[in-house]
Amino acid sequence: MNRQKKQPLWAVVPSQALLALLAALVLLPLIWLVLSAFKPEKEIVSWPPTFWLHTFTLEHFATVNKRIDVTRYLLNSVIFACGTTALAVVVNSLAGYAYARMQFKGKNFLFLLTLATMMVPFQVIMVPSFLVVYKLGMYNTYLGLILPRVAVAASIFMMRAAFSGIPKELEDAARIDGLNELGIFTRIMLPLVKSTLICMVVLSINGSWNDLLWPMLVATDTKMRTLANGLALFVGQHTIQYGAAFAGALISIMPMLLLYLFGQRYFVEGMVGSGIKA
Repeated sequence: MNRQKKQPLWAVVPSQALLALLAALVLLPLIWLVLSAFKPEKEIVSWPPTFWLHTFTLEHFATVNKRIDVTRYLLNSVIFACGTTALAVVVNSLAGYAYARMQFKGKNFLFLLTLATMMVPFQVIMVPSFLVVYKLGMYNTYLGLILPRVAVAASIFMMRAAFSGIPKELEDAARIDGLNELGIFTRIMLPLVKSTLICMVVLSINGSWNDLLWPMLVATDTKMRTLANGLALFVGQHTIQYGAAFAGALISIMPMLLLYLFGQRYFVEGMVGSGIKA
């Protein structure tokens, strides 16, 4: 049995130091945000700026709670993110499965057309999407928020790549055992692409949770605002409440940090696996 040769210390230290430096650069803005959320406003805008806080305060969180309905906006964000993700899992996984495992006329053309939508910026389809939502009577509703954000070409591509890497013999064996297409999809295929599926869930929840522009267009009613919309109120053209903005941002990012911490292993596996199999 061949054992991997241990690298000398002088060869390991530079790479580890470089990785530690990169990690510090990535974490520095997050640490700054957390500390600033508990600093008084005068300390935040002082010059020269201070990194560590000298006076601890919770006044900014109280300001956020007074200015916006945090509980309502959090609930709207949860409904928007979870509703979009639940439908996205069904729609995008089914589309990816069809493109990967089924044969039908025009499949390659439709798949290329689907991928082509990735090159179209959201700002181009923003007005047509709004008009469709408005004409269908879904303005200021959860359906208007969720439905236009369900089908995502990148997620369809990921699922197609994951399904394409599964041996066809498993599918044939399932058919011999009497499973129909739905049974093959739910009982055989989906468990085998669990990592990619969880990766898609994480990306979908994160994208919906942090979406600012679309909810701002179709949810003008204050009761329908998401948390991202509410936090935008603290950054105006002439005045900026830095402390409240930091406190609100901290409230907003905590669920996403927890989501990534619990799903990071599947997230990395899903991204790498779908890329290799593509």
